[in-house]
Amino acid sequence: MTTNRAVGLARKGEGPQRATLLELLLDLVFVAALALTSPTLARNLDWGGIFQTLVLLMAIWWVWSVTALATDLYHPQRPPIFLMTLWVMLGTILMAAALPAAFSDHAMVFVGAYVAIHVGRGVFLASALHGRMAQLHAMRFIFWFVVSAVPWLTGGLVEGTARGLLWSAALAIDYGTAWRRYPTPRLGRVPTSQYEVAADHLAERYQQFFTLALGDLILVTTLIYADNEFTAGRTGALLVAVATTVLLWQIYVHRAGALLQAAIESSHDPGRFVRSAPYTHLLMVAGVVAAAAGFEIVIAHPTEDTTPGLVGVVLGGPALFLAGRARFEYEVFSRVSPSRLVGLLVLAVAAPAMVLVPPLVVAVVGTLVLAGIAVADAVRAHGGPPEPPSPAL
Repeated sequence: MTTNRAVGLARKGEGPQRATLLELLLDLVFVAALALTSPTLARNLDWGGIFQTLVLLMAIWWVWSVTALATDLYHPQRPPIFLMTLWVMLGTILMAAALPAAFSDHAMVFVGAYVAIHVGRGVFLASALHGRMAQLHAMRFIFWFVVSAVPWLTGGLVEGTARGLLWSAALAIDYGTAWRRYPTPRLGRVPTSQYEVAADHLAERYQQFFTLALGDLILVTTLIYADNEFTAGRTGALLVAVATTVLLWQIYVHRAGALLQAAIESSHDPGRFVRSAPYTHLLMVAGVVAAAAGFEIVIAHPTEDTTPGLVGVVLGGPALFLAGRARFEYEVFSRVSPSRLVGLLVLAVAAPAMVLVPPLVVAVVGTLVLAGIAVADAVRAHGGPPEPPSPAL
């Protein structure tokens, strides 16, 4: 009977493969989280602010990616998984609300919600999945998230550099143990067979989240434009932001993004592909968040002085995206288009001189680099048959 209960929760080939409305509702909470992350970065464009924003973004991203995998393995329509998803939603709302002051007054709210989400998710799964193998899977999650809870919660109680170091250590545990398949004393690692997923569902979920990140870029730029006097410079900056959004989307979906499902299905080790996807997409999402922070400043002050920090997010955002996209392309096709590497090189070479020009010009440079890559993609694809995936994993 317990085995039947576990099987009844698990997705199989005959189960629903598209994202459910509940999952899309959950995503709306992450829209709020991203919408608070990029302005937080825009207000703290120094090394400390960049580091803190990265830590917060990685925490938010890990909540989503682990939940996406859970709802890929198990039906969200089943009552235990439905309740688990609502639990994650509530915790993420608290994390998002605490995010702007997570390194000051609201540290314990942020980390308390984060720890409760992950440990609570494991408890939901362990209590619902009574089949031995599935339950052991959940127990490994619980063990490692309890371990990482120590530096998370300790970091919430201290201040300054110690908090950042402890939270970085906690993230290293969370990300590192996931990549290593949660090696747990006496239980061992999660078997690779338990990473069998509905490829179309998981591919769709990552595509949806990247689209949500682009939605944050549109939302932030529109709001900052509406909050300021409409001038030619600000209107030009808004148009550049829209062009950047479209180009990021086009470069993402070009072949590799559109073939993620086929790549997972044709991989000789789908489990490794599934474990790699969160890290690859984190780079691309971080790039979009950085670009959104940059455009918030560019639109508000298109012709004022340019600081090194502003250059870092306006050009660093596209650079992070291209780095993630290059890795993504390698995972799908076992090769990287030269245009990605050329684009990264151009951004790196141009960056030092950008402090001499207005912010709007810096944004235009980043957009032109992305446009060049999109054109190179179109030329390379023109007239040839669609390239089938050849996964490196």
